[in-house]
Amino acid sequence: MYEKLTPPTTGSTITFSEGKPIVPNDPIIPFIRGDGTGVDIWPATEKVIDAAVEKAYGGTRKINWFKIYAGDEACEVYGTYQYLPEDTLTAIKEYGVAIKGPLTTPIGGGIRSLNVALRQIFDLYACVRPCRYYAGTPSPHKSPEKLDVIVYRENTEDIYLGIEWKQGTEIVDKLIHYLNTDLIPATPEHKNKQIPLDSGIGIKPISKTGSQRLVRRAIEQALKLPKNKQMVTLVHKGNIMKYTEGAFRDWGYELATSEFRDVCVTEQESWILDNKDRNPDLSIEDNARMIEPGYDALTAEKKEKVTQIVQKVLDEIGETHGNGQWKDKIMVNDRIADSIFQQIQTRPDEYSILATMNLNGDYLSDAAAAIVGGLGMGPGANIGDSCAVFEATHGTAPKHAGLDRINPGSVILSGVMMLEYMGWQEAADLIKKGISTAIVNREVTYDLARLMEPPVEKPLKCSEFAQAIINHFD
Repeated sequence: MYEKLTPPTTGSTITFSEGKPIVPNDPIIPFIRGDGTGVDIWPATEKVIDAAVEKAYGGTRKINWFKIYAGDEACEVYGTYQYLPEDTLTAIKEYGVAIKGPLTTPIGGGIRSLNVALRQIFDLYACVRPCRYYAGTPSPHKSPEKLDVIVYRENTEDIYLGIEWKQGTEIVDKLIHYLNTDLIPATPEHKNKQIPLDSGIGIKPISKTGSQRLVRRAIEQALKLPKNKQMVTLVHKGNIMKYTEGAFRDWGYELATSEFRDVCVTEQESWILDNKDRNPDLSIEDNARMIEPGYDALTAEKKEKVTQIVQKVLDEIGETHGNGQWKDKIMVNDRIADSIFQQIQTRPDEYSILATMNLNGDYLSDAAAAIVGGLGMGPGANIGDSCAVFEATHGTAPKHAGLDRINPGSVILSGVMMLEYMGWQEAADLIKKGISTAIVNREVTYDLARLMEPPVEKPLKCSEFAQAIINHFD
């Protein structure tokens, strides 16, 4: 089965049922050490995870680690340009859950990004990035503790599908000619537009299937949160890209109000229901006037459309969601992408789960991570229906490799996400407690030490930080 790998002789395989993992007490979990600083941060991570599992379960549960290869280390083992060998893909497919350190972007070899390749090969459609603050972590913001969000980023579509053509090539010239002469003039809303002849062309596919399965996972996550955190915000630029990003928003609402109708309420529905709760004698027209600014200036046709929305909400969910019942439901709302970048800084405590498409999610998750302390403390997961890969969210930082000084927090916290995904919450909680206490006690690596006030004079090594986390399990 494998060319150069030997799986552990002990341990069992994680299986999946209806998109959920079934985890034995002795799972085999493949790991990719990672390039650059992976030589430092992976050993620290493995040590912390093993210690937490032992502490939490006293030997009744144990991870059997299985080393596999990707990136530069894979080329050393399998040969030049073998950045993602078939052995690695086979192991991830067989064992279902894997964790990895940072990987370099290949030079040559035909793979643009190993991370993107793994997501597409295994259909890991949900990129999950929790962004929460650990007390004591230096941050450029005055109140970083107010931000506690989870970004659910669609992982397989949008421009990251990677379908584009270079300016000046024959296929681009043909495509631009076809668009400019046949398709664009035939569409009334675009008939006066033209694509410059010296353009490169890329496409941005957003599908209903891809959008709704991402939003489904976001809502399922919201159901696990405390009542005051049960909110899913659909982030989009639908005011400009109506048939891609606008469709993502519409498909998200459609899923919430059909598949999750009994546990969800949209923001607009909550306004209508609350208006009626406050004034039971309120007319349909007055309710419409309250939810639609400028209602009285609308055409008769548009007024009728708004009143129909109000009537439909009251008829369909008035009994199940009215009389304040909507306050116990998951709130589903939407925000324009550029607005949410501002609001996670100015009104961070108003948001909980942000569900968005690939490109917006890439920007947003890094921006949110910066507020709570940077990518060094930012975990990540790529989850599908039959596979999940947990990963560092930062780069390889090769100039720091082998110096035992880099912050292993990103991979350790990705390990926390992995343990939670497996249902091993007790072990996950130990690690979170250990990290929190170590940071509060100013036992940190150089990246955090130099930003603290006053700066920590003797920062810990990477390996020492791992031990400090373990020391604080008790």
